[in-house]
Amino acid sequence: MKRSTVKECTVVDPSEPVVLADPAVIDGLDYWRTLPIAQQPSWPSADAVAEASAELATLPPLVFAGEVDILRTRLASAARGEAFLLQGGDCAETFVAATANQIRDRVKTILQMAVVLTYGASMPVIKMGRMAGQFAKPRSSDTETRGGVTLPAYRGDIVNGYDFTPESRMADPSRLVRGYHTAASTLNLIRAFTQGGFADLRQVHSWNQGFARNPANVRYEHMAREIDRAIKFMMACGADFEALKRTEFYISHEALLMDYERPLTRIDSRTGTPYGTSAHFLWVGERTRQQDGAHLDFLSRVRNPLGVKLGPSTTPQQVLDLIDKLDPEREPGRLTFITRMGAGRIRDVLPELLETVKASDATPLWVSDPMHGNGLTTPNGYKTRRFDDVVDEVKGFFEAHRSAGTHPGGIHIELTGDDVTECLGGSEQIDEATLATRYESLCDPRLNHMQSLELAFLVAEELGARSLTA
Repeated sequence: MKRSTVKECTVVDPSEPVVLADPAVIDGLDYWRTLPIAQQPSWPSADAVAEASAELATLPPLVFAGEVDILRTRLASAARGEAFLLQGGDCAETFVAATANQIRDRVKTILQMAVVLTYGASMPVIKMGRMAGQFAKPRSSDTETRGGVTLPAYRGDIVNGYDFTPESRMADPSRLVRGYHTAASTLNLIRAFTQGGFADLRQVHSWNQGFARNPANVRYEHMAREIDRAIKFMMACGADFEALKRTEFYISHEALLMDYERPLTRIDSRTGTPYGTSAHFLWVGERTRQQDGAHLDFLSRVRNPLGVKLGPSTTPQQVLDLIDKLDPEREPGRLTFITRMGAGRIRDVLPELLETVKASDATPLWVSDPMHGNGLTTPNGYKTRRFDDVVDEVKGFFEAHRSAGTHPGGIHIELTGDDVTECLGGSEQIDEATLATRYESLCDPRLNHMQSLELAFLVAEELGARSLTA
């Protein structure tokens, strides 16, 4: 792989003296190039990739070190059981879907879920989107075959196109730069929505009241009324709603493409340490968390809070090794374990992992991803998930933590603000025949707006029950 020769960028705070990075730190950021690496595209031109990375290295950071540091303190609170993380968004963002309306609806769904979870948990909810950078996807095969024709697999809009043609499926390095600009415009809208009054607690709650009044969701109407009374009480007490019109909102994605992540890594002028500035929170997936691999080595060298997906084959020793690699200082808020076991396995696998970590000196945040372990394909070829399986895995997650005496710290959900028909079940009773009505995902199925809110109310019930027994 051709290495970019662009000069290292430093993110400068004019109010602070500039601290230069140790040359060894800079060299370490490129050590991943010497290690085995998985899930990278077959770029047709090394020169073109180097040029795209060089251009990315000259562009402004998408997020800033100070924001990342605040998130780390928020996640540390969640690891202690004092907050709860809600992480949600698309399976794989597409360039064409980066419209104002669709971004607004995704943010709206997360805000609605957060209000319900905040009430159920009686604690702050950290709001984080799988947004403004979730453009790449790992694949189980490098190729796809249709009708006897084999082409490269679709790896997300930041790599190639979804159309099944040789031209579309060829990896295109210019998409790396387009991904950056699409992420920047998405983040700009997110900031506007969450800081400009759209996130007003009273307005968000009124949206949920409409959901709860639906006859299919009558079981949640009681909780909605309780939230309404709480808000009216705050208003009667003269609570300062100026502070409640805005909210913190963080962005995250899987750190998959090193030709994107490395040039967007910058040196913080305050400390001389590297930060990944493509997102506040970065995670590594099941297919790329090899202990001696490039992804873990690179992420171990940046200051961002990090996530690691843990599937049902994860062993206690692997978890301890991940802690040593990514959180050697045992810093609360640094490391999040995102479990994706499957409804049928979580009660068997997770307890031993929790007990192992509990007996160590680490305090990672534990988050449930009830989506990725529950996939299935219908006879007519649709990839889907059963809503009941999603709910059951979340319940198994809470049960395991209750038994271990540890903190269930959050949920990680693939969702959309649109009324798609991609997951079976829920109050709308989507069945296999209904899937074809509005199946829009290019990769994995997502919960639609109604299913996402239904899940939030169910999780709030679990959180409420936990707070009563705490």
